[in-house]
Amino acid sequence: MKILMVFTSHDILGNTGRKTGFWLEEGAAPYYVFRDAGVELTLASPKGGQPPVDPKSDLPENQTPAMARFKQDKSAQNDFATTLKLKDMRSEDFDAVFYPGGHGPMWDLVDNPDSISLIESFYNSGKPVAAVCHAPAVLHRVNYKGAPIVKGKRVTGFANSEEEEVQLTKVVPFLVEDELKRLGGVYEKAPNWQPFAITDGRLITGQNPASSTAGAQALAKLLSDMQSAAGSSGA
Repeated sequence: MKILMVFTSHDILGNTGRKTGFWLEEGAAPYYVFRDAGVELTLASPKGGQPPVDPKSDLPENQTPAMARFKQDKSAQNDFATTLKLKDMRSEDFDAVFYPGGHGPMWDLVDNPDSISLIESFYNSGKPVAAVCHAPAVLHRVNYKGAPIVKGKRVTGFANSEEEEVQLTKVVPFLVEDELKRLGGVYEKAPNWQPFAITDGRLITGQNPASSTAGAQALAKLLSDMQSAAGSSGA
C-alpha cells in the first residue's frame, strides 16, 4: 500500500505578518497511522524540502502523543525535511493521497494547478482522496465528471465557528465550511475541536486537528476494504 502525503510550503499568515504552515499534529498523527499500518509513504510539497510548521501548533497546550513521538524520531524528522516536489508526483505511483491541514494550504494549494490535476487524476482512476482541517479547501477547484468533486458528497472541514474562535475569519482567503457548501457539498460538523471524519465513497474529510487520526484511519480502512474487494472479485 502506497500513500502520498501533500504538505504546504507556505509560511505567511495572510497579511498579518505572522507565521503559518502545516499543523504539526495533522502531519505527525496520520504519518504514524500509515507507517504503523505498513504503508509505504511518500511526502511532497510545492517547493520540496522541509514544509513550514505552524508555530502555534507546537505550543505547550497543543502537544499530542503523536507529536511527542515525532520529536524523538529522527527517521520521521528526516522524511518531513526531505519532501519531494509536488509537480513530480504521479497518481499511478500511489494508492491514495492525503492532505494535512494548517492554514498554509489556504494560500499555496487551493489554486495550485499541480495539486488540482493530481487530485483529479487520483479520483478519475478510482483512488481515494483524503484531506483534514483546512486541507479540504484544496478541493475547491477540483472537478469530477464536469462538476465539483464535493457536489452531493457528505463532507466536513474546518468549521466557521472554529475559524471565528481563532479569530482568522477575515484573514483566510475563504471559509472552508462556506466554500464546501457553495460547491454543493453536504457539510456536516461536530462541536468545535472534537474529532470528526466522514467517508463518502472515495472522498474522506476531517474537520479539525483532532480529526487527523480519524481521517487517516478512515483512509487506511478504505484502502484495505478496496484491496479486499479487488482480491475477492479476482478470485
